[in-house]
Amino acid sequence: MSKRNSQAAKTAARERLRLERERQAKRAKIKRQIIVACSVVGVLAAAGGIGYAVVQANKPSYWEEAENAKLVKPANTTGENGTTVVIGKSTAKKTLVMYEDPRCPVCAQFEQTVGSTVKADYDAGKYKVQFVGATFLDRSLTGEGSKNALSALGAALNVSPEAFLEYKTALYSAKWHPEESDDKFKDDSYLIKVADTVAALKGNTKFQTAVKDGTFDRWALEMSATFDDSGVSGTPTLKMDGKTLTGSDGKNAPMTVADFNTAVAAALKA
Repeated sequence: MSKRNSQAAKTAARERLRLERERQAKRAKIKRQIIVACSVVGVLAAAGGIGYAVVQANKPSYWEEAENAKLVKPANTTGENGTTVVIGKSTAKKTLVMYEDPRCPVCAQFEQTVGSTVKADYDAGKYKVQFVGATFLDRSLTGEGSKNALSALGAALNVSPEAFLEYKTALYSAKWHPEESDDKFKDDSYLIKVADTVAALKGNTKFQTAVKDGTFDRWALEMSATFDDSGVSGTPTLKMDGKTLTGSDGKNAPMTVADFNTAVAAALKA
């Protein structure tokens, strides 16, 4: 082979080697770019996930949002925010104020034992009855059953005072009232199931829609605030003319018909 051919071959070989190195360098560069890009995407995805988690953690709860919802007052209410619920004959001179929490087991006991006597009294015009609903057990036990049941009671009151009273009696009945630690009243389906035992509410689509849509959720919160502002610390609490009615122990609400009748008779004479 001549020197000229030998030199040309070497030059060609060096050129091929240079091109191969360039190709390898380009591939390495692209690989690095892909790795960096993937890393950036991973970081952004992680950051996005953290950001989403933070947003969700700080997102107001359903009932926190309900505080700013439109206030719909049930029919048959008066007073600021529709939180005055008074039932009975207008000729009755005095009013028995009853403070109750839907989840309260003692309220259920009172209603099961004395409830029919209370109804007979205001039907006879002895006094009117004002109901103030509380939801403090949702805070102490955690849950939302008191608020949800109070909202459903508002939906029943919107139908009629009689439907409200019958529904309240049903909710507190031995058959339907759950243990206070069992937050059954949080379920709309359960509240509607109980309502189907009340003639005016059974199959009542307007009532059922109001329960499912939470039409009176804001009202329930306003009613609860009325209880919180009352200074009453427990349920059931009964008052007449601003004075608390108690049983024979002089401390707690009268839990027997005899104790109730004695306390009411004294309050009516005062």
